[in-house]
Amino acid sequence: MAKGNNDTAALIIAFLVTAGLLGGGFWFFSRNSPQIGGKPSETLDPATRSSATPQNAADATTAPDLDTSLPNPAVLTMDGSVTMVALMKQLQIAYTQVNPSLQTTYGLPDGKPNGTNTGIRNLIEGRALIAASSRPLKPDEYQAGLQGIPIAKDALAVVVGIDNPYKGELTSQQLKQIFQGQITNWSQVGGPALPIKVINRSPDSGTYTFFKDVVLLEQAFASDGPNFTTAKQDETTPLLKQLGQNGITYSTVQQVEKQRTVRIVPIDGLLPTDQTAIKNGTYPIGRVVYLAVPKQTSPAVKQFIDMVRSPRGQQVVQRVGFLPL
Repeated sequence: MAKGNNDTAALIIAFLVTAGLLGGGFWFFSRNSPQIGGKPSETLDPATRSSATPQNAADATTAPDLDTSLPNPAVLTMDGSVTMVALMKQLQIAYTQVNPSLQTTYGLPDGKPNGTNTGIRNLIEGRALIAASSRPLKPDEYQAGLQGIPIAKDALAVVVGIDNPYKGELTSQQLKQIFQGQITNWSQVGGPALPIKVINRSPDSGTYTFFKDVVLLEQAFASDGPNFTTAKQDETTPLLKQLGQNGITYSTVQQVEKQRTVRIVPIDGLLPTDQTAIKNGTYPIGRVVYLAVPKQTSPAVKQFIDMVRSPRGQQVVQRVGFLPL
């Protein structure tokens, strides 16, 4: 019996030692490995973390986390995206019903918006309190204390003139090669022997930045030349007027889907007018649009944002032609 008791005690001791080693190993590796499905560990490179999932990014379902300790302004000044101008104007009208005593403006200094990139710069430099952004914020913009708050979904449309004899579609790769100057004739994509005239948006445009990031995979556009033109101002109508029989450009779908002078080109067999393809992410140039604000702001700014993200504001989003969150 004594021997049996000794054997049992030895087995218990061995089990406890093994469990301790396994537990210690788990503790060690959990301390020194990035967590899966949770918050990144402190060993993950901060620059990588901020660019992949910015610390100050709000998602579509989470209420914005803002410090509203600043006093309310006399005028709620906003600037930013040209492609969002119709949406912002309608949201201004809706906001006057919530806070009729506070005047709002969109576009600096004379009510004409300057595009996403300039609008965000005006926000950082204190000339605006809100910037409408047609692209996600960049890491340096987060580092400047901004937060990007999603307000709607959108898609870019690639368009040609209605008289363009090319009637086909393009792949994402062909579209990239056209805007990088590698495909220069419509015959290279199955069309007539006509040079492709590329009409690019202004670099001030958030749509320009988004197109470069998503379609060109952050690579450079072709240089300006006889058949490649970069606009000086962020305006859509002048671009569409230049298309003629061989031009191509891009814009937010709301600005072109009812235009009789252009035709939308399917990309990878899909159209930006297909709401299902936008919602499920299969259309390759879909996006979310944002309101950018400083982390420290006023109650009035948060009130405007809350109104935009409320059912009432999302009805405005849908009525203008964007997709609600």
